[in-house]
Amino acid sequence: MAPRSHIEVLPPSVREWLDRALTERNFSGYRELETLLREKGYSIGRAQISRYGQKVQRRFAAIRDATEAARQLTKGAPDDQDTRSESIMALVQTELLNSLLEAQTIKEEAGSPVERAERFARMAKNLAPIIHASVSLKKLQGQLKKISAEMATLEQEAAQQGKGHVSLDTLKRVREEIYGIIA
Repeated sequence: MAPRSHIEVLPPSVREWLDRALTERNFSGYRELETLLREKGYSIGRAQISRYGQKVQRRFAAIRDATEAARQLTKGAPDDQDTRSESIMALVQTELLNSLLEAQTIKEEAGSPVERAERFARMAKNLAPIIHASVSLKKLQGQLKKISAEMATLEQEAAQQGKGHVSLDTLKRVREEIYGIIA
């Protein structure tokens, strides 16, 4: 395994400062940042700061692009049935499954059995809320589908009666069957 960079082992507060300084300087002025870090007691070269800055800049660009794509998608294609969330959930689940399968093929040289078990435990812990969200989404979609079908049936009944409005019996049935309210 490659050694961690000097920037990765900086205390979180110093790394946060560096991230802010990079963005405030528009990812330039690396010599000045090198001097400022040296004054703080950290000897990190300009080249390392530059590589780290490029990494942060790519991460920010990816976030900015994803945000803009989501904004355009939301504006251009409304998603009343929430199929977008379902698609995202499927994509995340696929990626996690691929990661789990890949982790199983890692040889022992990648870490001790304890490290491997810890890695799987972290992955499982991160997977649990995603599975819960997926199950909740499916449950809600089922409930909405049932309510929509029942409402369509009630509208057809009202139209067949020729009244154009809902009778008291129909309203009572809606309360009991759909909303679970017994009057």
